[in-house]
Amino acid sequence: MGTKTVDEAVDANGTEAKSDEETVNATKTDEAPDAEVEETGNAEAEDAEDAEDAEDQDDLDAEALEGEDTPEAEKGTPGVGQGAAAVVSAGLGVVSLTGSWVATVAAARETLVGQLGTSSTASVAKQVKEVYGDAWATTALVGGLFALAALIVGVVVLVRPAFGAPGKPQAAWIKSVAWAGVSLGVIGLVLAVAKYSDIILGLPSTS
Repeated sequence: MGTKTVDEAVDANGTEAKSDEETVNATKTDEAPDAEVEETGNAEAEDAEDAEDAEDQDDLDAEALEGEDTPEAEKGTPGVGQGAAAVVSAGLGVVSLTGSWVATVAAARETLVGQLGTSSTASVAKQVKEVYGDAWATTALVGGLFALAALIVGVVVLVRPAFGAPGKPQAAWIKSVAWAGVSLGVIGLVLAVAKYSDIILGLPSTS
């Protein structure tokens, strides 16, 4: 009987110990998913914060790039002016060779003045000079002024980079158009001087 009591006590203690172990294991098992969920939530929160930081950094980089581009756009404005001046130079050179309404009006006025200032009894040579010669000379003079303007504007465009910001090369098309204006200006100026001095297309002989 004494042995049985001891065995029962041992069995009771063993059962209680097993029961306690099972309770602890169950508690740990119940707490494990909660810990995993908490760790997962923390990881997701960190990922979200990293994504927000990356977006903020991208925004800052974009703003920095925009800030760098703005001065470049402002610095590019003088190039636009040079291009416009080069086109004007070429246009003036073309006008000096083809004529303009200014030259037409000036020549017509000079013809009228010659007719009014020349009597019918004047010699033929004088009438031709007053009515036609002076008008042609006026046309050549106006054309020469346009050619000179084209030459000056073209030269200013070509030498402008020397007085601008260093290291800023002039666009190739601006140089080409400016050289075209200078060339047309030189040709128009030479022809105007030759016509004004009657080297070419002089008055016909009246003898």
